[in-house]
Amino acid sequence: MVPEAKSERFTVAVQAVNGAVVLALAGELDHDTAQPLRDALDGALAPGRRLLVDLAGLGFCDSTGLNVLLNTRLAAQETGATLELVGLHGPVARMFRITGADGVFPVHSDVGEALRTTHGGGA
Repeated sequence: MVPEAKSERFTVAVQAVNGAVVLALAGELDHDTAQPLRDALDGALAPGRRLLVDLAGLGFCDSTGLNVLLNTRLAAQETGATLELVGLHGPVARMFRITGADGVFPVHSDVGEALRTTHGGGA
């Protein structure tokens, strides 16, 4: 697992919490900054693993970032893992709503709430 990946405008902090892997994103996720997220998700993805992607610190996400998450969701399904979103807010939540992507991921208000739910719970 990659403990932290970053670029000038974007960071991903990775930690194991109560049997899940939490990837806390911060900054701006776009075409130029998506590689650290790809690397962190690739390093965290494993059969049966629960991935919680915390978007609370994310100020911007474009279609590249959305596609990274959608593609990882498909890869997770193939291995019996789950990818869940946490902390959708502001412009990032609006983009997920407009595209309908918020309906294909389990979504939680915060990491604590996500950890209190059943594995893969949510939407």
